[in-house]
Amino acid sequence: MGSQCLILLLSLTLAQAAEKDRPKFTPGPISSFPAQQTNGKVTVAARVFVKEADLRAAFGKLNPNDHGILPVLVMVANLSGQTLALGDLRVEVITPDRRRLEATPAADLRYLSGPPRPNMTPGPIPGRTPRLSRRKDPLAAWEIEGRAFSARMLPAQESASGFFYFQARYRGGSRLYLTGLREAATGQELFYFELPLEDQ
Repeated sequence: MGSQCLILLLSLTLAQAAEKDRPKFTPGPISSFPAQQTNGKVTVAARVFVKEADLRAAFGKLNPNDHGILPVLVMVANLSGQTLALGDLRVEVITPDRRRLEATPAADLRYLSGPPRPNMTPGPIPGRTPRLSRRKDPLAAWEIEGRAFSARMLPAQESASGFFYFQARYRGGSRLYLTGLREAATGQELFYFELPLEDQ
């Protein structure tokens, strides 16, 4: 029993150390977002991430745009007296030519490029088995899922933020369309939110 406790304690310590090594990312106050809309006492704000400095602050060396993924940071501020249910949240980008693009779940991004092909490099000694190269998909980086929007409930007077990911390039004149916010107690859906996505 004592060895199991020691192993558990060691794994928790290592997890905390790994978390400390990860760079911090703060979305900033909702007032700093370039696009905002308030319905009742709920405000939704959005910021598209295409600038190198913004991407580096959020994703480190990984630039999702290089892999055809557009990250959009969304913040929801609930200043109402009701808890909001976010489980049915639906987020889309509407392009200037009116195409609707649904957000891709963060957990699915690592599979977009398909399984990596083994690199059958011949071994250094003839007759030996070739070495397999184990190339990791760049979109499997912890920042993708770790910084995704994950809130399912939002208590009164609180806010939640995170990224939604779209398989698209940024196009000026695009808009973010968000539906599915409900009052948890009544199930009543809030009015939709539609925000411009301008690169600012």
